[in-house]
Amino acid sequence: MDGIGRFPYHSQMRKSDVRRETSETQISCQLNVDGTGSAEINTPIGFLTHMLTALTVHGLFDLNLTATGDTWIDAHHTIEDTAITLGRAFDEALGDRKRINRVGSAYVPMDESLGFVALDFSGRPYCVFDATFITSTIGDFPTDLVHHFFESFAVHARLTLHARILHGRNDHHKAEALFKALARALRQAVEVDPRRTDIASTKGTVTA
Repeated sequence: MDGIGRFPYHSQMRKSDVRRETSETQISCQLNVDGTGSAEINTPIGFLTHMLTALTVHGLFDLNLTATGDTWIDAHHTIEDTAITLGRAFDEALGDRKRINRVGSAYVPMDESLGFVALDFSGRPYCVFDATFITSTIGDFPTDLVHHFFESFAVHARLTLHARILHGRNDHHKAEALFKALARALRQAVEVDPRRTDIASTKGTVTA
């Protein structure tokens, strides 16, 4: 069963409230794209909480996210469904995507590591991910699920996403550089251009 409830706010600020409840996980996500970096994150996976907090602070979003799941099996379902829910929250908050920059990119260093993310709220979900990790986990977060988080987020936010580690030795630093780069690329892409009156597209729309 996959029950999703959505409760859009009616205000000038771009907000969303998205919930995902399945037999495996329960995720609640309230997002304000035009925030100040306020993070209230509660998940059973410490490194996931840490990365979502970094994304919120560096993106200047307000994010209230609570996740529970079948972590006695492993972390996969909880991490995947959190990415799905967060992606849908961005998709909903941006609505028709009028007047936004649409495209964003960022390089972020984290000590010896350097991460790069470029993205486009194109309406065409795609993810290219180029990063390798030495260890199997970072805390309680399996490193193979870093890629899966980015891919699931891209699909459900309906954006094209390229993420790459250019340098790095420490897996924690590499993953954190990518999440911070994602945050700053998102911040750039969702900003409203005061000169623009419609969608940044020669077609006048973004495809579903």
